[in-house]
Amino acid sequence: MRTKTRNKHSHLKHLTAILGILFLTACASSDIETQQPGIEVKFLVGSALKDFCTQAAQQLNQTNPKLDNGKAFSLSCVAKGSGDIVTTINNLAQQLKTGSLKPDAPEFPTLISLDGEIYQAQLIAAINSIFPGQKYIPEITDSPLLANSPMVFIAPTDVAPGLKKQPDIYKVLVTAKNHRELDPNSPQLPIYFVQTAPTRSNSGLQTLVSQFVSVSGKRPEQLTIADVQKYQTQIQNIQSKVTRYGMSTDTLATDMVKNGSFWASIGSVYESSVIQANSNLQPNQTRYEAIYPQATYTSNMRAILPSAPWVSADEKAAAEKVIAYLRTPEAQKIATEIGLRPGVPGVELGTKFTPQFGVNPNVKYDSLRPPKPEVVTAMLKSWQEFAKKPSQVVIVVDSSGSMSGNKLPAVQNTLRNYIQNLGPKEQLTLIDFDTEIRPPIQVNGTPEGRDRGMQFITNLQAEGGTTLYDAALFARNWLIKNPRKDAINAVVILTDGEDSGSKIKLEQLSQELQKSGFNTDQRIAFFTVGYGKEGEFNPKVLQQIAQLNGGYYRRGDPATISTLMSDLQVEF
Repeated sequence: MRTKTRNKHSHLKHLTAILGILFLTACASSDIETQQPGIEVKFLVGSALKDFCTQAAQQLNQTNPKLDNGKAFSLSCVAKGSGDIVTTINNLAQQLKTGSLKPDAPEFPTLISLDGEIYQAQLIAAINSIFPGQKYIPEITDSPLLANSPMVFIAPTDVAPGLKKQPDIYKVLVTAKNHRELDPNSPQLPIYFVQTAPTRSNSGLQTLVSQFVSVSGKRPEQLTIADVQKYQTQIQNIQSKVTRYGMSTDTLATDMVKNGSFWASIGSVYESSVIQANSNLQPNQTRYEAIYPQATYTSNMRAILPSAPWVSADEKAAAEKVIAYLRTPEAQKIATEIGLRPGVPGVELGTKFTPQFGVNPNVKYDSLRPPKPEVVTAMLKSWQEFAKKPSQVVIVVDSSGSMSGNKLPAVQNTLRNYIQNLGPKEQLTLIDFDTEIRPPIQVNGTPEGRDRGMQFITNLQAEGGTTLYDAALFARNWLIKNPRKDAINAVVILTDGEDSGSKIKLEQLSQELQKSGFNTDQRIAFFTVGYGKEGEFNPKVLQQIAQLNGGYYRRGDPATISTLMSDLQVEF
């Protein structure tokens, strides 16, 4: 078998299925190491382990490590959401079975880590179904532990005391609407909840399973497919309080601090996310606390070394040395300093494991186990089709003359993928603008709705100016007039240029957007995408527009826009 080396560059492919029920686009991978000679141990890790892997790889590679036979090797890290990792490996395995991909293809990682054991169980089941009896992915207990972080609730200090009095927070979230209902000393504040999307994120999946555990009163391993049907209405009641889904657990925690309690008053995150959020507090920002459930997921992050045709003997030997290094006190210290608990007994916690950073270093809880894989699959299907909070998103597309060349075709392909991936709970409105703002086109996941979207895409032409501010206000006003009740309402603006010719100024737009922010009944989020090269548009302006209404700004180009918009779609 040919060894995979650094001179074979490739990116992991985007995927279109997760365990037969989901149609997803994998998030962009990022090889975060510089070129090193010799055997490459490509480590595909969940997002929670990214910083640990990156820093440990730098330290290890500086030692110029070698195998016992004298061959040099190095460690590289590629980070994805845990759900995306499962779809990646599943897709690669399918290609291997059909012969369209050879075992020595550089797309295959040597090592894998997921941010928790539910997705690890899903990976084992998926690969076993493709290669029955081969056991290419080892059992969970055969994969050494690298780090862990318990799932917790995060809340501001004025809300946390009331939540800590609740024996089971998810049970009360089924019916409670206000924090004052939970505790008379809590503020008169509606309950706004955030979690990551379970289809892409390990924390989101663990959150979803924990909700079923709470409302059913059963252990996760006791849950059945029938239970999913039985309790999905209560899960829907919890999900109705969601302000935002997302891919990144740490980002949700950080956004809670930045946007305040009217954006979200409680979230489901890793303990390490609480530490990170409190590590970057500004002088006027509130400190947040971790509330530890009596039973929760530990989020064990393990080193999975496949016993598979795509791992050569030399790669296996190098991976074993990598695992041994990652479990040394030197490497484990990296994990604890960034807020993860060590995977090896006897290693001290980092300096931030204190109440000052919102966490309890000596907490005790009942650690939950994964449900049966088929039950998890049923939960994900139920969430997508029934329990997930609905959304109504307006996408404002700049089709000015500067979008000519390869820009417009890339946007058209991206919008087509977005529409094809619309779930049953999602509604989309498309607005095309240049010098003029054209009538909105409403799209949904029905054949007729998709046809309207495809016609909109076909009709896009690059010409005219960029009335950006007018188009942004037009989209906001349309949402106010056409709100989707009990849904996530948002505007996504995709532009490649600065405003020219709008009737209103930026200051007027800012004043208007504040009237529909998260401290109002409208609660309309804004997301902006600067498309093309920096300098062609004003990133500060786009960032200002997004941050006014609880969203964020991103930059894209023809090569990255599809992935960027796919990731944005997860937010709603």
